[in-house]
Amino acid sequence: MFHFSNIVRTKGDPRIVEGGPSLKQPADQLARALGWFSIGLGVVELFAPRRVTRTLGMEGHETLVRAFGVREILAGIMSLSVDKNAGLWARVGGDGLDAAALLSGLTSDNPKKGNIALALLMVGGIAMLDYRAAQDTKPRRPPRDARRKLYPNRSGFPKGIENARTAARRIASHAGHNEGEATR
Repeated sequence: MFHFSNIVRTKGDPRIVEGGPSLKQPADQLARALGWFSIGLGVVELFAPRRVTRTLGMEGHETLVRAFGVREILAGIMSLSVDKNAGLWARVGGDGLDAAALLSGLTSDNPKKGNIALALLMVGGIAMLDYRAAQDTKPRRPPRDARRKLYPNRSGFPKGIENARTAARRIASHAGHNEGEATR
């Protein structure tokens, strides 16, 4: 079976022969899918805003669509990062902005208001996925009534602070002794 990652491996690196089950949780997989979706949508909005506005009957708003594209790309990158939760919440906020912008085009004189209604349904569905992913990936904190572990008598030194001081003095005196030999 062909594995894409084998292409970028150097000559001495081991090759992937067979993949196993993914260790990613479903919430992480959803966050990743939404991140890539966001980047793809952002690229379309950034580089083809006229096509988007024409489809929605909202010509003249190309700059806004480009700005939304940049926002989508940044939220997508954040959704793929270690701090995916912030990216997913950025997507949720962006869904609200998208809905507001689409509602502004839902006027009686817009011949393409059916497209806007469809876009609003799509934004609503994606918003639910974004919200779910943001909830599922939020950092887990212990309950307020959980007992905290306190370590007031630990120094961080495996053999205690007094042994660390003794070792430091030994090193300092050894360095001073060697420095004296070098000046002779």
